[in-house]
Amino acid sequence: MNKELYRPQGSWVALITPFTAKGEVDMDGYKGLIDFQAANGTSTLLIMGSTGEPTLLTIAERQAIIRELGPYCNGRIPVFFGVTMGSTAATIELARYAQENGADGIVIVPPPYIAPPKEAVYQYLKQVCQSVEIAVGLYNNPARVVVNVDPEYIVRLADECPNLVADKEAVPDIGQLVSVIDGTEGRLRLLCCDSPAYGLIIPTLGIGGHGTANVTGNIAPREIAEMSRPWDSWETVTRCRELYFELLPLMEAVYSSPNPVATKAMVRLMGLPAGYCRAPLPDVPAETLQAMEALIERFDLKKKYGLN
Repeated sequence: MNKELYRPQGSWVALITPFTAKGEVDMDGYKGLIDFQAANGTSTLLIMGSTGEPTLLTIAERQAIIRELGPYCNGRIPVFFGVTMGSTAATIELARYAQENGADGIVIVPPPYIAPPKEAVYQYLKQVCQSVEIAVGLYNNPARVVVNVDPEYIVRLADECPNLVADKEAVPDIGQLVSVIDGTEGRLRLLCCDSPAYGLIIPTLGIGGHGTANVTGNIAPREIAEMSRPWDSWETVTRCRELYFELLPLMEAVYSSPNPVATKAMVRLMGLPAGYCRAPLPDVPAETLQAMEALIERFDLKKKYGLN
C-alpha cells in the first residue's frame, strides 16, 4: 500500500456501538452517528474501542462492522478500528481485515485479563504493527488491562515501527506523558482520554500533546473538538481552559458509570441511535437518567444539534 499514514489530532471520538431493539448491531444507526460526528468538527473516529463494547461483539459482528463502515467512512471522516483480540494471531487477522476494508488505521491495547509480562506485551504490539501497512494507534489503559506500557517500550516501538502514529494515554501520571513526548521527539501523536478522574487534558496539551481520544464527543462533538485543539496560540490556550471547566459536568456524567454505560444512556437521551449495552453491562438507574436528562437540557444540547 502506498497510502500516506493518517496521523490523528484534535478530537478523536471513541464511538459507541448502537444496537437495535432486538439487541443486534444497528448499521443504519452507526452510519447516522458517523454522519453526526463528521458534521460537527470531530477529526477522527475510533470504532470498537472500549466505548464500542468490542468484547461483547462476536467476531462475525466485528468483521461486519469493519466491512460495512470502513468504506462508508471513506471521504467522510478518517476511521480507526479497535482490533484487539485474545491472542496475537487473532489480533493480526482482524488488523489485516481492517486494512483490506478501508480503515485509515487500527488501535491496539494489550489483551485484557491475561496480564502478560511487559516484554511479551511489547512483542505483541510490535508484531501487530508490523503485520499491517496502515496507521496504528496504541491505547495505554492499565486500569482496564492491568499492564502499563512504560514509556521506554513506547519509544522502542515508535523507533522500530514507523506506522505507529499515535499513543492514547489513560494513566494518572503526567511524567509518563512527558517521557513519551521527549523520547519520541514529538514524532508520535500524543492524545489523552477525557476522564476527569485523571485530569489529563490541560497537561497533555500543555506539554505539546496533540488532542484527546475522548468519549464526551459522542454527545457534544463541537465543544469537545474546540477544547481538543493543539495549543498554537494564547487564544487557543485560554479557550481550552474555559471549555474544560464549562464541559466538566458533561465529562463527569459520561464517566459516572463504567464506560460505556453512562455514555450510551446519554446518547440515547439525546435522541441519537444507541440502544442499550449488552449484558452483563446494566443500564443506569432511573434517578441517574433523570439527572442526565436535566444536564442535557442545561447545556441545551438537543437544540444546539437540531435533535428536538
